[in-house]
Amino acid sequence: MKLIELITAQSARLKQAGVSFGHGTTNAFDEAAWLVLAALGLPLDALEERAQHELSAEDEARAIALVDERIATRKPAAYLTKEAWLQNVPFYVDERVIVPRSFIAELLADGEGEGTLDAWLSDRTQRVLDLCTGNGSLAVIAAMAYPEVSVDACDISGDALAVARINVDKHKLGPRIRLFKSDLLDAAQGPYDLIVCNPPYVNSESMAALPPEYRAEPALALAGGADGMDLVRRILRDAPKQLSEIGVLVLEIGHERRHFERAFPKAEVAWLPTSAGDDEVLLMTRDALVKLARRTQG
Repeated sequence: MKLIELITAQSARLKQAGVSFGHGTTNAFDEAAWLVLAALGLPLDALEERAQHELSAEDEARAIALVDERIATRKPAAYLTKEAWLQNVPFYVDERVIVPRSFIAELLADGEGEGTLDAWLSDRTQRVLDLCTGNGSLAVIAAMAYPEVSVDACDISGDALAVARINVDKHKLGPRIRLFKSDLLDAAQGPYDLIVCNPPYVNSESMAALPPEYRAEPALALAGGADGMDLVRRILRDAPKQLSEIGVLVLEIGHERRHFERAFPKAEVAWLPTSAGDDEVLLMTRDALVKLARRTQG
């Protein structure tokens, strides 16, 4: 059987099995290609060149076995391959962290393109914090995008920080990225010029309806309380004292814009364009956060 034929056949199996996507792929064919190529020890960009390559019976069996495991366990493919990509940067992942998929990565890596954060930053931007770092992917991408800055990255989960350490070392960024344990901003050592955060924000109703692939991820990294805003409230409350005068907070809230605006009707927010639309990621300046705190207290 040719490589492309095997991928096509496994794509049909995944579709028929009703697995859910969203952890690096959005459809059955891409998921099948990822699994088959990983099982064969081939890079993801090998498909075009090797599509017509005839596979041995052993290779075919190995690839089918990995797809079998994907269907039987309903684990995200990244947990089975121990690798995920964000902005074409490879990261190690396992069940200790959620599979990286933050749209903030686009904004960090976009350079001069639409949606870049550069318009909100300046030559004085020197310190960055990746809050709720998970596997460390945003910290790594920030360090790559801004070679002159130093990056702190924190998480409440010691397990997540252990995975983040693997990725920081993988990309040889140890001298520029400091990892530490913190319950949100409690142990942060600002002031920072930029805080990026993809926090747990899934509301309780949505949590209850998640497919098995998402339930395989640590709930600690997903659940945000009844309206999804429990941790966001703390972040917005504590961020001003951790930001410099020129500092900004970039916060991902996924599909929770309705709940965010209900919880913070007076917030002065800039919604940043991403490939998923203009409702996923917001930005608040330190001044806007201070004003919000005053209005809330008032």
